[in-house]
Amino acid sequence: MVVSLRKGKRILAVITVIALLSAGGYFGLNAVKRYFYPKDYSDYVEQYCAEYSIDSNLAYAVIHTESGFDSNAESYLGACGLMQIMPDTFEWLKTKDKGQSDCNGDIFDPETNIRYGVYFLSMLMEEFGDERLTIAAYHAGMWRVSQWLKDSGISPDGKTLKSIPYSDTEHYIKKVERAKKVYEALY
Repeated sequence: MVVSLRKGKRILAVITVIALLSAGGYFGLNAVKRYFYPKDYSDYVEQYCAEYSIDSNLAYAVIHTESGFDSNAESYLGACGLMQIMPDTFEWLKTKDKGQSDCNGDIFDPETNIRYGVYFLSMLMEEFGDERLTIAAYHAGMWRVSQWLKDSGISPDGKTLKSIPYSDTEHYIKKVERAKKVYEALY
């Protein structure tokens, strides 16, 4: 009997979940949650979050939402790596990050991708001063969020958004916020 790799991974995941649940109660449930909300690449995440003053739970939530911790992930739009950085954004970020000349230039390299993804989050946080706006800009772009803030129908005070004009960005924000809450509760 031949089992596809994808089907084999699903079978292994189900067996793992059953085993973890059988470990019992609260601890079994937490083990299952940790299986689905890992802290892979924690050395890099913690290092660059500390360096760029970003909450590591936010970075883990973005990675979880963007790539599911698959360092080889590539979106249909061309976003690459763990934090799903667009190649043009990656090149732009490399010119902005002073003192990082040791970058090997590989957008799929986990350390490099996390470094620049977290750096980008820090730039957005500095620009917008709000985590929700930062998440929106990470997904929809800085320019779009800046335009939304200038539109009094969307932002009555020019600092917050009463609504998100793009449903996919609204959905993305909710997914990242939900994942961040799980990371905060688990770890």
